[in-house]
Amino acid sequence: MRGGRGQERAITGNRQSSWAFADAYDAELVDDAEIAALRWARERARQAGVRAVSAGTGATLRLLAATTGAKAVAEIGTGTGVSGIHLLAGMRPDGVLTTVDVEPEQQQFARQAFRAAGFAGNRARFIPGSALDVLPRLADGGYDMVFCDGDRNECLAYFDEALRLLRDGGLVCFEGVFANGRTVDSAPQPSEVLKLRELLRTVRESTQLVPSLLPVGDGLLCAVKRGR
Repeated sequence: MRGGRGQERAITGNRQSSWAFADAYDAELVDDAEIAALRWARERARQAGVRAVSAGTGATLRLLAATTGAKAVAEIGTGTGVSGIHLLAGMRPDGVLTTVDVEPEQQQFARQAFRAAGFAGNRARFIPGSALDVLPRLADGGYDMVFCDGDRNECLAYFDEALRLLRDGGLVCFEGVFANGRTVDSAPQPSEVLKLRELLRTVRESTQLVPSLLPVGDGLLCAVKRGR
């Protein structure tokens, strides 16, 4: 006998409980200094009205940076430093995070958060300005990982730049591709959601990439650049 609505509600409830459990688990994977720094950075983000990655997304970024043995990572959208702390924690001890944001004040918050988390000042290079002005100045094939958490309307341009910046075997990640559920909503959507849908299609159809859409946080689209 097939289950009805009661079973569907139970499954949904179990999934929500599982996701909450996973976020709580991931939140405990950091040391005391990082916990304090992340809390401080999240509070600065809340006050500024800036999106900060979830604990699950942060833990995933940390894992991916470690898996790729990342020494050079480019981040689009510094925010107040939440994602940067996770990336730095996963990178090699001599790795450098190059992080770009249009808001220098938020980058100052991130600088303080990185210091509080125990990272040396030379582990991060802060570049203020528009990503589409800054990224063309970065070296071709010079990065192991590119993390995109900037203007969703510019995501396709970020994708083009990421392919140029990544070495063969490098990884690109886009945060927030679910757009709080709007990406799969059939109702009319704003331009940023339409751009995300196009990004998802472009990444899926690219012969240069091995992609996966991870259901963590608000959706994390990841893809490895194939070697030639």
